[in-house]
Order: sequence, then C-alpha cells, then structure tokens
Amino acid sequence: MTPKQRQAFFSRLQAQNPEPKTELVYASTFELLVAVLLSAQATDVSVNKATAKLFPVANTPEAILALGLDGLKSYIKSIGLYNSKAVNLIKTCQLLIDKHQSQVPDDRASLEALPGVGRKTANVILNTAFGQLTMAVDTHIFRVANRTGLAPGRDVREVEEGLLKNIPDEFMQHAHHWLILHGRYTCVARKPHCNECIVSDLCAYYKSNN
Repeated sequence: MTPKQRQAFFSRLQAQNPEPKTELVYASTFELLVAVLLSAQATDVSVNKATAKLFPVANTPEAILALGLDGLKSYIKSIGLYNSKAVNLIKTCQLLIDKHQSQVPDDRASLEALPGVGRKTANVILNTAFGQLTMAVDTHIFRVANRTGLAPGRDVREVEEGLLKNIPDEFMQHAHHWLILHGRYTCVARKPHCNECIVSDLCAYYKSNN
C-alpha cells in the first residue's frame, strides 16, 4: 500500500467513526487495566458482563485484594483462563500498592513488570488511558495489516513496527481502535465483508480476489 493509499485508508475510517472507543466498559484507568488484563483470549462482551458485577464491589487495588483470590474468582469465573488471570490480578494489585501508590503507571517498563501485562496490554493502556502513540496488535489487527497490505509482517512485533512506521502521524492516536473494529466487524477472519467495506478498493486482498 502506498503512502497516498494509506492516507486515504485512514481518512475514510476517520470519516466513518471520528472518535473510536474501546468496547470494554471502564470508568478509571485502573478499571481499564483490569478489563484489558481479563480480555486476553476472551471477548469484550464476556469481560464486560463480569466487570459489571465486579467493579461496583471492587474497583481499586485495595478492594480487589480485600476480595481475596477465591472472592475474585467468583466474579470472573465466566471468563476464559480465569484462574490464572485471578492470580495475576491479585499480584498486580499488590505491586500497584507497593510500588506505584495504587496508581497505574504511564510507562511501558513499569506496566510490563505487572503480572499478566504483556506488550499488547501495555500498548492498550498507554494509548487509551495516556494518549501515547502506540499500536497494540491483536489477532484482528494482525489480520487486517497483512490482508490489506497496510503493514505485512510475519509476527506481531513486525506488524506493530510496520504500522507505527506506515500510519500517518495524524491518525496514530485512534488507529488502534479503527483497525480493531474494522477487523472485528468488516474484515473478519473467515469471510470478510468486502462488499460492505469502505476501503476495499485500497486493499491487496480485495484486488487479488476480484
């Protein structure tokens, strides 16, 4: 995809959805961290159902620690991998209290030092909560970047670096959400909805199949 095509690609996504948001429901940076940590290999819908019951009861590191491991599990047991996520979340809450005055840190190294927080989760927090120009590559974004030709790569890190290099600066703040929503609802895995896609004429996959 050429620079001119990339400019057109994001201009159209912006026009369609000027202020894209994560579909995770949260009311604080800590709630966002919890939701993103819980969302690994789980749907946003399942996470939102669980946190709708959890957050009114416990939405601070201290309150979640007070629940205890079994108490926390009772709220998130409908989410995949809930046992390991509960262990990581308890440890993360303790670290936030001990090292960060119960606040979510705004730097990558500190975030990635939290149990259960990898590079992708850190990128989501840095971008969504702190407005940093990062790119969290999940399965949807990996697929869209490769399929369209926006930033082909063999692995997640290569795609991340390609997107950071190729996306025009003016679109970087919201690019993560535009791409994830596009992959979730239009450029789906099995049968992409090319006939409904507003960027299909710019897409390598569409061009090679039509």
